Amino acid sequence: MDFEGAKKFIINKLQKEIKPDLSYHSIDHTLDVLQAAIRYAEMEGVNGHDLELIKAAALFHDAGFAEIYDGHEKASVRLAYESLPEFGYTNEDIKLIEGMILSTEIPQHPSTHLEKIIADADLDYIGRDDLFVIGQRLQYEWKLHGKVSSLREWHEKQLEFLKNHEYFTKSAQKLRNNKKQENIMELENLLRLKK
Repeated sequence: MDFEGAKKFIINKLQKEIKPDLSYHSIDHTLDVLQAAIRYAEMEGVNGHDLELIKAAALFHDAGFAEIYDGHEKASVRLAYESLPEFGYTNEDIKLIEGMILSTEIPQHPSTHLEKIIADADLDYIGRDDLFVIGQRLQYEWKLHGKVSSLREWHEKQLEFLKNHEYFTKSAQKLRNNKKQENIMELENLLRLKK
């Protein structure tokens, strides 16, 4: 597998084709998920071939946004099947990557260990200090796409999402759960102040 070739290909595609109004689902998000996926894979003892598959899934998981907003995961999977064979990925490899990409669809339902790692990497930021900075990008994007109409509605949706979210791997739970709880309390306080 030529991961570096696949990485160069997909980053080039995302830079050219992702619309500028995707302030959250940008190349920055893809690279952030890649970094988180590598971290969680290492913490979970995943390496070798499986790590290479995780890295490819992280790079391709939101590539479908270049074509469509709602339902982008299926477009991401199609793109993986169309382009990854050129870089030495087998059909069996891409089938595993497909499962990982689909595991990032909200609500998340990963079933394998690799899918759980990617699902956690995709939402790594909700248990970090930069939740509100990154969340602001998503709020802006959602407003442009008619998914929220006010800041209060955004905060309410985000709070509900965080309260219902669970990390799947022990590594993500250990690394992110405490800060996620702090972020929930901060959102609750913010909403109380805005009443």
